[in-house]
Formats: sequence, C-alpha cells, structure tokens
Amino acid sequence: MKRTISTDDAPAAVGAYSQATTNGELLITAGQLPLTVDGELLDDEPVAEQTKQCLRNVEAILESEGLGLEAVLKTTVYLDDIDDFDEFNEAYSGFFTEEPPARSAVGVGSVPKGAAVEIEAIATTE
Repeated sequence: MKRTISTDDAPAAVGAYSQATTNGELLITAGQLPLTVDGELLDDEPVAEQTKQCLRNVEAILESEGLGLEAVLKTTVYLDDIDDFDEFNEAYSGFFTEEPPARSAVGVGSVPKGAAVEIEAIATTE
C-alpha cells in the first residue's frame, strides 16, 4: 500500500507531488533541488554546495522514516551541465563513503528553477 511522506526538515513540495512515497519496502524521494527548509534556492552557490544541499534534503526525508543514507539503493542525478560532473562527484562522494548506491548522472541542459543539480533517491526500508 502506498503512503506519502512529508517532513518539515526538508523543503515542502511546491507542486502536485510528495516529498517521498513508500510501499513499506522501498522509499522513493522526489527530485530534491538545492532548496533550504526555508525555501531559499541556492542557485547562486557552486555545484558542490548545491549537491550537498540536495543530499541533506534526501537525508532529512530518510531520517523522518528512521533511515539513513546507508539505506539508499540508487540515486538519479540531473545536472544542468554535465561538465560539472567532477565537482558534483567530489561533493556527492562525501555522503556515501562506504558501499555507495548505484547511480545514474545525466546532463539535462536545464534543471527546474535554474538550479545546477537535482537528486532523487530510492531506498530500502528493511
């Protein structure tokens, strides 16, 4: 059975979507932009800082369900410019130091709200 997830520790959904959903076995986050809990978009910050904020948002959603980043099975990363991959990857790797999840990284040419990066995650709840 599907259940939606919402936490005040991550930015509120700004459209017709949930921060995350779960079926009791998997937790799937919506794409997380570099937004603070207060709704400030960090689009003027370097890609590394934007990446860290996206992952802090993913982490907050997971923590609201009693999970940590070690539960993440897969991430999908959307980069405004694929040439930012190295800077993104350096910041990202600091969050997944042991047994990193599977990952796809795609250069999309345009991320919502003018951000440089958006990250979504699939995690196990078991």
